[in-house]
Amino acid sequence: MKQQEITKLSVDNLKNQIADTSEQLAKLKLTHSVAPLENPIHIRKVRKTIARLQTELTKRGTQA
Repeated sequence: MKQQEITKLSVDNLKNQIADTSEQLAKLKLTHSVAPLENPIHIRKVRKTIARLQTELTKRGTQA
């Protein structure tokens, strides 16, 4: 998810997206522990997406 897409989301959508992406990360980690993923870099990308979402949520919280 690109930064431009993240800035267009509402606060509720940000929270939902964080929850969904965190769930996706947990599934990826579990799958990777059982059998190696074909592209383990995907875990890093999902983790960075979560960080971007949380940063945007924090930024909006301090502005309000």
